[in-house]
Amino acid sequence: MGDLVTARLVLHPMTVGEAGRVVAGAPGDGDRWAPGYPTDGDVAAAGRFLSTCASTGDPRPFGNYEIRRREDGLVIGGIGFHGPPDEEGGVTIGYGLIPSVRGRGYASEALRELLLFARARGVTWVKGDADLDNVASQRVMTAAGMRPAGQDDRVRYFEAAWTDEPAWTDETAGTGRS
Repeated sequence: MGDLVTARLVLHPMTVGEAGRVVAGAPGDGDRWAPGYPTDGDVAAAGRFLSTCASTGDPRPFGNYEIRRREDGLVIGGIGFHGPPDEEGGVTIGYGLIPSVRGRGYASEALRELLLFARARGVTWVKGDADLDNVASQRVMTAAGMRPAGQDDRVRYFEAAWTDEPAWTDETAGTGRS
C-alpha cells in the first residue's frame, strides 16, 4: 500500500519497524523526525498498532500513518484508524501533531484525506472525539467535515457518515479529485 498525498502532506502507512522505533523513541537511519516527534500520543498509537499486529496481524490499510510535510519530508505527527471497519462498516480515528506545527491546518488536511480514503473503501461512518477543553481538535474535525454527535462530562464526539455510494474510485482516492 502506498502513501496518501495531499497538497502539503504525505500520509505514510506505518510499518512494524517504524512503530517499534517510535515506541523506543529512537529514529533509524532513514527516519526524518521533526524536533518534538514522537509525542506521547504518537508513542501510545504506535504501541496499539504493534499490539494489533501481534494479536491479529497488520491492519493496513486501516492502521497508523505518519504525517510528513512534503516540503522537507519531516514527520510532524500521526493519524490513523483504531482498527479495521466493524461489522457495521464503521471506524474510529485519532490524530496528533507536534506542538510547533499546530494551527496551520495540517491536521484538518490529513483528516480530510483519511476520510476520503475510508469512504472510497466502503467505510460507512468514521468517529472521533476530543476532550471538552480541546477546542482546537474539535475545530479540526469540523473543518474536515465531521459533525458533532454528542458529548458527556469529559468528551465531545464527532462523526462523518455516508449513506450513498462514494463519488470517487480507488483511482481518485488520495488525489484530492472526485
